[in-house]
Amino acid sequence: MCDKLKKFLQKILFILLLIVSTTITGCGNNVSEENEIHIGYFNNITHAQALMLKAEGTLENCFGDNKTVKWTAFNAGPAEVEALFSGDIDIGYIGPVPAISANVKSSGDVVIISSAAKGGAVLVKRKGSDIKTIADLDGKVVAVPQMGNTQHLSLLKLLDDNNLKPTTNGGTVTISAVSNADVANTMKRGDIDAAYVPEPWGATLLEEDAELMLDYNEIYYNGEYDVALVVARKEFIEKNPEIIEEFLKQHKEATEKINNDRDNSLKIINNELKEATGKALDNDIISKAFERIGISTKINEESILDFANISKKEGFISELPKGDLIWH
Repeated sequence: MCDKLKKFLQKILFILLLIVSTTITGCGNNVSEENEIHIGYFNNITHAQALMLKAEGTLENCFGDNKTVKWTAFNAGPAEVEALFSGDIDIGYIGPVPAISANVKSSGDVVIISSAAKGGAVLVKRKGSDIKTIADLDGKVVAVPQMGNTQHLSLLKLLDDNNLKPTTNGGTVTISAVSNADVANTMKRGDIDAAYVPEPWGATLLEEDAELMLDYNEIYYNGEYDVALVVARKEFIEKNPEIIEEFLKQHKEATEKINNDRDNSLKIINNELKEATGKALDNDIISKAFERIGISTKINEESILDFANISKKEGFISELPKGDLIWH
């Protein structure tokens, strides 16, 4: 009788320990050699999940006292890529073009592990412009945020599809790099005729004097192309599979929360932007911007490979990824 009671109590104790270990924080019980997890991101609404996770301290709660989560904000893809190469960050929210470049330059060590956002950009024109179709961009000046970034490459694809070329390739369309914050004034001065800009700048310009030429779903892949991805170093993934698994779980849950509770999520995201930059977006602007952004974890592999082909064609990468671009 004593042996049976002892075994029964041992079973009860085991069940209690199992429950405690898996439900204290609502997250997995992760163990790794690393004491710190370094995550890179932009203070940009296309990196919405990062802003949500950071604002709510989700990962910090998940990993508990055993892990310190450190967030680093970047202003440009190349700087984040360098941080990945140096090991200063382990996981990063980043655009598809720098993600591809990082994979090629690292000989496959930097890989894509999830999507984050799709679309989220518009082609606008100067008010009163005679531009009606892409063919009308012949002889015009079009602004993009940065040479070699997502908007630049998808604009090149759009021009190519309409038998147009930039002046740098012997064509007639001048592409000019203009910071998003300067587009409105540059357009008002008449220095540019059109601009391909990401949100929330598209919604902001349309609230001012710009006119919509092509909406987010009319430019490239019906708006279903990846504009923000999550990447990680393969070495970190292989050494810390539990961390990656838990991160992806929380990234997915943040995605679902944003999609299912949009109004409350936008408040959290906007408050995080204010904390980080000192300035929140107008509520109407952020709401309109998110109408053009698809928050998703599903990778559009076709669009990424298309970006890779354009990147190589334009000389931004020396070779195409060798099949290890997306982590499965």
